[in-house]
Amino acid sequence: MTEPPASSELAPLRTLVAQACRVLAARGLADGILGHVSLRIDTHRLLVRCRGPQERGLAFTTDADIRLVDLDGQAGATGELDRGYAPPNELPLHTEVLRARPEVAAVVHAHPPDVVAADLAGLAIRPIVGAFDIPGARLAAGGIPTYPRGVLIRDRRLAADMVAAMGGRPVVLLRAHGLTSTGRGVEQAVLQAISIDRLARLSLRITGAGGTLTDLPPEDLAELPDLGASFTTATAWRHELARLDGVPAQEAGICGVSS
Repeated sequence: MTEPPASSELAPLRTLVAQACRVLAARGLADGILGHVSLRIDTHRLLVRCRGPQERGLAFTTDADIRLVDLDGQAGATGELDRGYAPPNELPLHTEVLRARPEVAAVVHAHPPDVVAADLAGLAIRPIVGAFDIPGARLAAGGIPTYPRGVLIRDRRLAADMVAAMGGRPVVLLRAHGLTSTGRGVEQAVLQAISIDRLARLSLRITGAGGTLTDLPPEDLAELPDLGASFTTATAWRHELARLDGVPAQEAGICGVSS
């Protein structure tokens, strides 16, 4: 039997989840105090952004806000939920995804206003762009389902309904609520949410200007290259962290590529 990771071994992962929360806030996907990020640790435990006695919102998340709990939201005698910390009310949103989909390691729940507005306006997230956002175009081309209830997903029954609506897709919109994004890592889950938000915002701008949304032609979609995870995830994530710190791209070690 594998030994559970020591608390010190979890420190870099707590930092990663905390950074993800701040990136979501910096991108406007999680204004205020709503939203959370989780990361699977093993078959029955996860790190999740919890609320503490001095809650200030996702933009001010620290490593101390990232706590280790089991799939039922319990910490046992570990002290992870001492000093007034508590898991989010919508913890089942995370845990039901992790229960149902073993390939998923990270879950992001955010409340992007443009995503909510576009959905309520009847605008589906579609592959309306090409090289402008290649990962986003591919994500949208696969279809973005919607969970049709604008409720707080605070129990396993509602969370199971959301998971069913998501199917095998990595992202699901939540009607009048926000979105849930999943991935094999925190970085992927956050970057997908950013792409969905970008597509929603463009859709609103295009239709607001009197334009019509048109999907990218299949032949153009087929021409979009796979730039690889080292670029689409690793480099993009370094950029998001650099934006948090206000560091110029060249100082962050981010290399450009020719298109």
